[in-house]
Parts: sequence; C-alpha cells; structure tokens
Amino acid sequence: MSDVYEKISVSLQAGDAAAVTELIKKATDDGISAKDILERGLLAAMDIVAEKFKNNEVYIPEVLVAARAMNAGTALLKPYLAESGAKTMGKALIGTVKGDLHDIGKNLVRMMFEGKGIETIDLGIDVSAEKFLEACRAEKPDILALSALLTTTMGEIKNTIDALVEAGIRNNVIIMIGGAPVTENFRASCGADIYAPDAASAADAAKQALLSKK
Repeated sequence: MSDVYEKISVSLQAGDAAAVTELIKKATDDGISAKDILERGLLAAMDIVAEKFKNNEVYIPEVLVAARAMNAGTALLKPYLAESGAKTMGKALIGTVKGDLHDIGKNLVRMMFEGKGIETIDLGIDVSAEKFLEACRAEKPDILALSALLTTTMGEIKNTIDALVEAGIRNNVIIMIGGAPVTENFRASCGADIYAPDAASAADAAKQALLSKK
C-alpha cells in the first residue's frame, strides 16, 4: 500500500496533475481512506517540496506546478473527506497589505500552508486594515498572515494589528508577518507573534503554532 503513496508523492513532486488524479481514483476505488491519501500521499509530498525549496533544490516554477497537482488531488478527495468528517489542522487568513500589489510571496505561503493541511483564505493584494478586521470577525481564523514587500507599506502591518487591538480581537488570532523588508526587530516593534523569512519557514512556523494551540 505504501507503494501507492510513493507513486502519488513522486507524481506530485513532478507536477504531474493527471497522474496524481489517476492514482487517487485508483486508491479510493481500492478502498484506501481519503485521509490516508491526503496525509501520506499529498501532504507528505508537499513537505518534501517545501524542504527542497528551503534548500534551493527546487525553485518557484517547480513549487507552482507541484501545488497545482496537489490542488487537483485535494479537489478529488474533498467529498470523501467531508463524508468522513475529517478536520483541517486549522484556518489561516492571508493577504498583502494596503498599497502593496506584490503577490508571488503571498501565493507561495498560501500553497505551503495548504501543503501542511491548513485551510487558507486568500484576501489578495492591497488589503486594508478594515478588510482584514472584517475577515477576522467573519472567518475566526487561527492565523492571520500579513505580507508587505515594500518599506513604504510595512506601516500597514502595524495599522492592521492596531485595528485588531482596538476591536478587542487581537488575542483571538496568531499574527504572522513576512516580506522582503520585514525583520524580527520589526515584528517585535509592531506586536506580531511570528516573523518568517520565507514561505517554507512560514508554513513550518504555522504548523508549530497550531500544534501548540491544541
């Protein structure tokens, strides 16, 4: 049976979405649980991709095709997972702050989060503090991930955190920040919980934070 998971993993790492979906169909037909396929096939494979990305063994294009293959696989598994009542590890909201139109880093973080089994809602780019606040109230996420790629937009991270404090919901969510100009010192000064230097580290830190929360 482990052979099936290995084949899924190899196909996903190669970004072969068609092979991934075929293997998943066969595995479900053979009675393998969707939870096992997800955890031991798809998520385990994305862990390998994330590790390789961290070590500069693969680059953004390879991560993107692997993530597409994973999305194709999880789309197939969703009905089975819903049926079995399988739970995600947690929920994250992610977005690039107001005035900033960069999204490659944010998109990579989203893919890496999903690769850890974290349900991720992407608010997009140029997201105001008010929109983040509104989404936190509506979605009640475990993690709020804020991205800023310009020194001129870093202040919006603090504005967003201040808005959550003012609304009385700051302590309901773990705040993670990142982006080229962002540093650990800035994290300490703006009141965020976690600073991550890259997408793979962000996903690892998010997983640890969610495990600690349980």
